[in-house]
Amino acid sequence: MNLVDDVTLRSLIIKAGLTDKGGMEQIDDYIKNTGSTLYEALIEKNIANDEKLGILIADHLKLPFVVLAKISIPEDVYKIVPERMARKQRVVCFALDDSGAKLAMANPGNKAVIESISKKINKKVIPYFATERDIVGTFHIYQKDLQATFNRLIEESTLQPLKDVPVIKIVDLIIAYANQDRSSDIHIEPQEKDTIVRFRIDGMLHDIFRLPIRLHDRIITRIKVLSRLRTDEHLAAQDGKMRFDTEEETIDIRVSILPIVDGEKAVLRLLSTHARQFSLSDLGMSEEDLKKLTKAMKKSYGMILSTGPTGSGKSTSIYSILKIINRRERNITTIEDPVEYRIKGVNQINVNPKSGLTFANGLRSILRQDPNVIFVGEIRDVETAGIAVNAALTGHLVVSTLHTNDAATALPRLIDMKVEPFLVASTINIIVAQRLVRKICEMCKTSIDITQEELQKNFAQMTIDRHFGKGDKFQIYYGQGCKICHQTGFSGRIGVFEMLEVSKEIKKMIIEKLDADDIVKQAVKEGMTTMLDDGIEKVKIGLTTIEEVLRVTKVELT
Repeated sequence: MNLVDDVTLRSLIIKAGLTDKGGMEQIDDYIKNTGSTLYEALIEKNIANDEKLGILIADHLKLPFVVLAKISIPEDVYKIVPERMARKQRVVCFALDDSGAKLAMANPGNKAVIESISKKINKKVIPYFATERDIVGTFHIYQKDLQATFNRLIEESTLQPLKDVPVIKIVDLIIAYANQDRSSDIHIEPQEKDTIVRFRIDGMLHDIFRLPIRLHDRIITRIKVLSRLRTDEHLAAQDGKMRFDTEEETIDIRVSILPIVDGEKAVLRLLSTHARQFSLSDLGMSEEDLKKLTKAMKKSYGMILSTGPTGSGKSTSIYSILKIINRRERNITTIEDPVEYRIKGVNQINVNPKSGLTFANGLRSILRQDPNVIFVGEIRDVETAGIAVNAALTGHLVVSTLHTNDAATALPRLIDMKVEPFLVASTINIIVAQRLVRKICEMCKTSIDITQEELQKNFAQMTIDRHFGKGDKFQIYYGQGCKICHQTGFSGRIGVFEMLEVSKEIKKMIIEKLDADDIVKQAVKEGMTTMLDDGIEKVKIGLTTIEEVLRVTKVELT
């Protein structure tokens, strides 16, 4: 339920100076093009993040505001509101003291819920406003109930004849639990004596359940049926897709079945729409980097490159960029392998090598479709690189990805792909390099002191002085480990970025074929923040740990 209407929300946005009437006209255009709500459009176009909008609405309504993602909620407190009520009414109890129970509510005017909880605990209830996105993102705290339900189901099934085992319910529960746990992949692996179910959470695989091996074939068959794969084929690899409905969304799932020694292994990739509903600032981009990227996005020609290894969040950033530049008067066409998320108002093409639709051939065809913006999923070969660069040179804005370790090495990489240095220098507007670091779990977050000597084991003195200053001890944070984060101390991920703008000086260096190291030095001189520096800043404010930053930036310890 919207507590403020669109007219009021527009007025609040303009009054706060987040945009002007011209900006609101662009928002209206985007809404017509995509069918988004005003609230969604403001986030997707990077006008304001969810928290900022929540503060504006709460101030307007003269209500206290809370961000659940930033606080630790004890188990005995959040269980005051049953999971079913929490999901249906969008309400979470986050604190309980002598003054009463504090409820985070998407609709603090819901008197029936307030009276119900007050009667249950025989205490006063204090309603706080929280955004619906924040509340929904907090529902994973109820996962223990789901875990217990799953375990009971498995225990009961072992006592029943095979034909009576509720395999449909087991498969549904595995997917529902994985989604609730914010997993990107489910691995169902047969072993000699049992089947192990593993979830990839925040980039790491975790053992979650063990199932009786006697259920394995039926579980795989159920997945094949949902994915429209051949149930009588057990010796060949099969790929398919299916959809799964939850209370909050419909999830697209890519399915891969592969025969291994002990049977057929299934891997399910969960493509949750919530995973792409982020603004660039939500993804961890600093205000300064955002300004640089916005400047590049406003150009009608040239190239924006996103670099990093597989799993570094490139696709999420690219989709966020495409949403920002998506306007009705623009023809945006993409060629991807595969299309993971649909963007309304954008023409998206799947690579299909069997029919001859490669990146290069598809890109040639796109150029005959009168495009303004082209997204090439990946520049993999000389042919694609050449066509993409020429498209950027001839009045198109080209967005693409490249597998390189940092921003600067993308430049010699393109030259290695037979693109002339002067073309590279002329076409590239900005290169975005990124990695994903795990965020410290807010439910078990605590602080510790670290000394200069300990920092010197990992960083050069110049880096320490720049970020921490000259003190003897500094406060940093870590997660102690709890059931919410599977005892890892981490929950969720955030990006660390570096933005290399191709300035006049850097253009000269590219044409002269200077080393990437020289280009990095010049870029830093001109104000570029490296991924390491961006990561250390996120350590300082308690978003992640030193170990995480070192892990993803591959910094050698000195």
